[in-house]
Amino acid sequence: LLVYANRWPEMAELVLVSGGSGGIGAATCRHLATKGVTPIVGYASGQDRAKSIAEETGGTALALDLSDNDVIDHAVEWLASSEHPLTTCILAASPPPVIGPFGKIDDEDMMRQWKVNVFGPRRLVAGLVKSCFRKRKQGTVIAVLTEAMGISNGMASPGMGAYVIAKYGLMGVLATANAEYPWLTATTISPGFTETEMLTAFDERFLEITRNQQPDGRFTSPEEVARNIVSLVSTIS
Repeated sequence: LLVYANRWPEMAELVLVSGGSGGIGAATCRHLATKGVTPIVGYASGQDRAKSIAEETGGTALALDLSDNDVIDHAVEWLASSEHPLTTCILAASPPPVIGPFGKIDDEDMMRQWKVNVFGPRRLVAGLVKSCFRKRKQGTVIAVLTEAMGISNGMASPGMGAYVIAKYGLMGVLATANAEYPWLTATTISPGFTETEMLTAFDERFLEITRNQQPDGRFTSPEEVARNIVSLVSTIS
């Protein structure tokens, strides 16, 4: 298990952020630290970035590849051993979408999305409930979904099939956990296009047109999404 920390964090409240080395995840870790919360920077492959964010925020970088069951289990074990309680898990990790028509969704892409957005989060949340949350009968899970699911207007964005399908699966994970553990708060946030590396999946001409269609001519920043996530954490707490 790869853990990067010079010592246990001194702050009393721990919040786990999967995808903590990426755009929205990293911004969330930084914003949590400004609120006096210690971020656990979960990462799959961005170890150096996670270490840097951990140093910057006074947190801890923790290997958390949501496509690897052993890594998930070891991360849960490590979190359960902390002398400080884990209060919240923010699920911000996701592979970028592969753009293409519904009829040509690649099986490998579908499985990759399903592992990171559904299988892995289900295993992680189940482990955290058993080892971290249940003893206090209290815990919060927040999943970063996407406006592309079309929840607000009933129309999913075309061309993002495997990504959107998997995000619906993630929503189902939280709904089921919430139903079985009444004391668990499980909720979601659905940002629109956000200025992160994930945008490289799209054609630049499409992005330019879409930016111009936004009310202020720009996409949302990771910091804006992070503020909304942390505000949600504060409201629940």
